[in-house]
Amino acid sequence: MSTDPQVLLVTGASSGIGRATALRAAAAGDHVVLVARGEVSLKEVADECELAGAASTTVLPTDVGDDAAVERCIAETLERFGRIDAVVNAAGVVAYGRTEEVPAPVFDGVLRTNLLGSANIARHVLPVLRRQGRGTLLLVGSVVGHVNVPSMSPYVVSKWGVRSLARQLVLENRDLDDVHIGYVAPGGVDTPIYQQAGNYAGFVGRPPPPVASPERIARQILNRIEHPWLRAQLTLTNDVLRFGFSALPWVYDRIVGPIFPVGATDLGRPVEPTEGNVLVSQETGNALTGDPGNALVGIARNLARRVTGGDQPRH
Repeated sequence: MSTDPQVLLVTGASSGIGRATALRAAAAGDHVVLVARGEVSLKEVADECELAGAASTTVLPTDVGDDAAVERCIAETLERFGRIDAVVNAAGVVAYGRTEEVPAPVFDGVLRTNLLGSANIARHVLPVLRRQGRGTLLLVGSVVGHVNVPSMSPYVVSKWGVRSLARQLVLENRDLDDVHIGYVAPGGVDTPIYQQAGNYAGFVGRPPPPVASPERIARQILNRIEHPWLRAQLTLTNDVLRFGFSALPWVYDRIVGPIFPVGATDLGRPVEPTEGNVLVSQETGNALTGDPGNALVGIARNLARRVTGGDQPRH
């Protein structure tokens, strides 16, 4: 990347990883284009980016699951800047619950934002990058795009799809040396996505350890825009999980069921069935972090509840 201010478009910019990425780019003096469903939250992030030192901030409320809206978003960005140097697609939603328990609109809504949203972004960004002969599209996936976990079917399916899409885009764009398709797979990250999730599993979700800060993930993302050869996995724990899933599937399948509720939910916080922010943005819940508390302490409390039988949902 040059030392001149870059034009960076970030989806999911109102919360979590997207917000942290926008703020870090702003601190580097770049032009940041902020994209998410909620305009109020985006304006808050825009103010933060201006204070951080952004060359400029542009707020474009957009549902990435709406292809026509994405087309307008990219057109407005080009109208203002004449180019796009990089796009980070961090928009994402989660729903907890067994496959048959998650209502069809919520299940479909997760795929619409996470997978179809990624495809929509690629559909309208890649022609721009190819005309320019340069630029980067980076898709944010997840470790669960490489392994399976119980009670997160729509999210897992969507992230496996995002990984496949990224690979497909790499193959289709090998002819231009300076057009890069990036993909990253975080593990557990301290963002509000768990509290805002659709939930039909009975308990609030939480990031599994080791829990990274969104600022750390943002740093890794921007490093990969500058150095596209860096590895996709953002933590060594991802590699351990992937090895167990692929090399020892009979062991993985046997232990992931009982381990997942203890390590990735809060058994002390029952929750009534909710669609969360899957179908409609809940802007009051948007923030940089989700503040889930210490992961190891949470696991210890979950184990204690399992032993005492205090882990049954109240609905």
